[in-house]
Amino acid sequence: MDLRLTLLLICLCSQGAISVEDTNKESVPLVPLIPLMPSNPIENVDNQNIPQLENEYTTEAPILATTAAISTNRGPLEDEQNEECWSTGRSPQSREVLAAAIQKLGVQLLQNLETTPEQPNIIISPFSILLALSQLALGAVNETRELLMHHLNENTLPCYHESLNNIFMQLRNNDLQIATRIFLRQGFQLKQNFVDNSRRFYDSDPAVLESLQQINDWVNNATNGKITDFLTSLPPNFLVMLINAVHFKGEWKSRFDPRFTSRGVFYLDDKHMVDVEVMENAKHPLSLFIDNELEAQVARFPFMKFMSLLVVMPMSGRVNISSLSEKLNFSDLYNRLPKERAVQVKVPKFKLEYSQELQEVFIKLGLGEIFSKPNLAEMADGPMLVSSVMHKSYMEINEEGAEAAAATTVVISRASNPVFQLTRPFVFALMDDMTQVPIFMGVINNPNPGAPVLQRGEHGSKDKVGFPMDKNHAGSFGGPPK
Repeated sequence: MDLRLTLLLICLCSQGAISVEDTNKESVPLVPLIPLMPSNPIENVDNQNIPQLENEYTTEAPILATTAAISTNRGPLEDEQNEECWSTGRSPQSREVLAAAIQKLGVQLLQNLETTPEQPNIIISPFSILLALSQLALGAVNETRELLMHHLNENTLPCYHESLNNIFMQLRNNDLQIATRIFLRQGFQLKQNFVDNSRRFYDSDPAVLESLQQINDWVNNATNGKITDFLTSLPPNFLVMLINAVHFKGEWKSRFDPRFTSRGVFYLDDKHMVDVEVMENAKHPLSLFIDNELEAQVARFPFMKFMSLLVVMPMSGRVNISSLSEKLNFSDLYNRLPKERAVQVKVPKFKLEYSQELQEVFIKLGLGEIFSKPNLAEMADGPMLVSSVMHKSYMEINEEGAEAAAATTVVISRASNPVFQLTRPFVFALMDDMTQVPIFMGVINNPNPGAPVLQRGEHGSKDKVGFPMDKNHAGSFGGPPK
């Protein structure tokens, strides 16, 4: 009797130990590029060629066991809890929380990023950026982890990385190309648990970095040639780069006929405009409405495979993200869209690129600690800090559809028919229809930055789009601002 009781107690204690161990485990999301830098600089790294050293990591071949193989080392209780977390991650509630978190991050970035004469537009992939920070969170502990998880989802998701993995897989199934990679300085070792979780949650394998060209070629291939020369040099004393790239190419459900594309104007503000190429369709199926609270027109341009371009164009003046931010909810706008109807549509063609170091804006948002004194003990031993968060993006809209690409690196170094004319600054979100995750977001203030800016009225009483420039027309969909 005493022996049986003793064995039972041993069994219960063993299960309790497994439970505690499991509670402290973290899951990893998909990630962008992250280099690691120690606080005490190590020897200089040549920016073009890094000496080859013997290392367990290879450039291309995977080095990890499969998820199934990894799971064989877990006990029954851990497997049960793990399956429960994966189930939670697949729930609609988790998807909604993450979609809202990605949108919130995107709006915060749009609100804090500044335009310049050289870069009058902002185009970002909040999904790509969130992936980068999420993978960084896999390697963080204590206050650093709490800080990151607060900004990523306000600590509302108990199974965060499983939930992000679920969205990651859904987006990939919708013909959105997502690539992830971990580049390592030769001889540097990551902790195996971080490597395992990076593969498990974000399909991200490590590779030894041999040259700068290796990174740029990887990004170029992952974005179908749309983002070239991603980095101009390797960060000094880098240890690890977590990188991801997103590429989308979609065909409109209703294409624009190139024969009706002509020169037109885009109104920068009440006094200035710029020449652009304008696509036109007299009877384009479009879902649109006026949101009185935003004082803006909202329109949805659907693609063939469960993606949409959602446009929010203020009725007058320029886009003011600060005033829109508290009221701008893309999911709410998406759910309020009415049925499509035939609309006279005019949309500018454009091909734009955007590049931004995000360190300053993240410091504004309260993430300054990751650039000064982060605790990344789950990633590797030794002092490290995030030295850079680089983001580059590309977007093109033409008669056939739209193409967009982005890459992120976190461097850790030691009435007729109604009329809708998109002829003024606007906010956009390229949405996945199934998850309502905003893959790309941005503000288009000038779709043709290289063209000379003209004073209103220089074209005479009739502008190039073809409608009279008078006060009666100014109140119609997309006409000149009041």
